[in-house]
Amino acid sequence: MAFANILVSVDLDGAAPDRIRLAAGLAQRFEATLTGAAACKVPAPDYVRDIGEIDDAEPQFEEKARAALARARELFDRSVDPPLRRDWREALAGPITHLVEQARAADLLVVGRRGPEDVAPGALGVPPGPVLMEAARPVLVLPPRIERIRGARIVVAWKDGREARRAVSAALPFIREADQVFVVSTGEGARYEGAEDVADHLARHGASVTTHLLRTVVSDADELLRFALKQEADLIVMGAYGHTRLREWLFGGVTHEMLRTSPLPCLMCH
Repeated sequence: MAFANILVSVDLDGAAPDRIRLAAGLAQRFEATLTGAAACKVPAPDYVRDIGEIDDAEPQFEEKARAALARARELFDRSVDPPLRRDWREALAGPITHLVEQARAADLLVVGRRGPEDVAPGALGVPPGPVLMEAARPVLVLPPRIERIRGARIVVAWKDGREARRAVSAALPFIREADQVFVVSTGEGARYEGAEDVADHLARHGASVTTHLLRTVVSDADELLRFALKQEADLIVMGAYGHTRLREWLFGGVTHEMLRTSPLPCLMCH
């Protein structure tokens, strides 16, 4: 597998320039096209108000939405240096819906997550949870203030299942170029099943790889992050485990904690 098109979510939050530049660096590294995507939904009319006021307000709402998209496009253009191949996709629609639609022609999505002190995403912002659930593509989730990623030392969080298998396959372009790969299982020994097979598979792709079983003391996510930081890893590869309930995006266990607290980029598949 190779990355031919990398799709990055563009918004007007403070972390967006770093996210775009990081995605551009990956596109240059893998000789891929970088596609920026932004969307802003025009508010629906408030039928409680006077109909004349609604008619007056609707053009203003659309004008503001288009102005926000224009600023996002300008930010994207400023953050990407030529001669990188690039594309731009915008829409007057929900940002999540638009990004998921554009994912049909992408090999990798790049999105950001908020830090504990960050404000809620603006009108163009896209939280990673819904994208992971719906895009059916690998998603690189970036914590705040990450400017570059090499993938020199990669931790693969292994739990034998479809999600983890897909994540390992999606990460092969990174894994082939890594200096060291660690296949890690946490918790009960049963989760270690298949880890040696995966390590052998990655070795066939040229990876220098070792396997590790971590005993959980506090939580699986805590042990995984502790190990990754101790090994000076700069990328975690893992499956994203969750389900929807009444259109809420729910993740359990390790996935939830990693989306909330990981200081390292995570390449995830659901």
